[in-house]
Amino acid sequence: MRARHHTRFLASPPAAQPLPDRARLASCRDFAEFYPLYLAEHRNGVNRRLHFIGSTLALACLFLLVFTADPWWLAAAVGCGYGLAWIGHAAFERNRPATFSRPLFSLMADWVMWWQTLTRADRRP
Repeated sequence: MRARHHTRFLASPPAAQPLPDRARLASCRDFAEFYPLYLAEHRNGVNRRLHFIGSTLALACLFLLVFTADPWWLAAAVGCGYGLAWIGHAAFERNRPATFSRPLFSLMADWVMWWQTLTRADRRP
C-alpha cells in the first residue's frame, strides 16, 4: 500500500469547498489559509494557462532586464504577468483577481501555482 504524501499547499481546490468571496480572501491570516482560496478563484484551465504563460514571459523579461539594463523590460514583465492573468479572470473565470485584495499573497500564490504547473503537481491526486 502506497503512502500518500500530504503537502502544505493543495494542488487543486477541494470540490466541496465553497467559492471564496472578497471578505474571506482579505481576512486570511497567513499564506496557508489564503492559497486554497486562491486556487478556488482559478478553477478554469484556460485561466491557469494564461497565468502560467504570463508568469513565464515575465521571467523572460526580467532576465532581459538583468542583461540589458533596459528599464522597459521591467514594464514588460509587469504587463505580461498581470495582463494575461487579468484577461484570464475577466474572460474565463469572470471574477476579480485576488491581487486587488491581497497583493503580496496573490503574487506568492501565483508563483506557487506556476511551479506546480511546471512540475505537473497540479495534476497529481
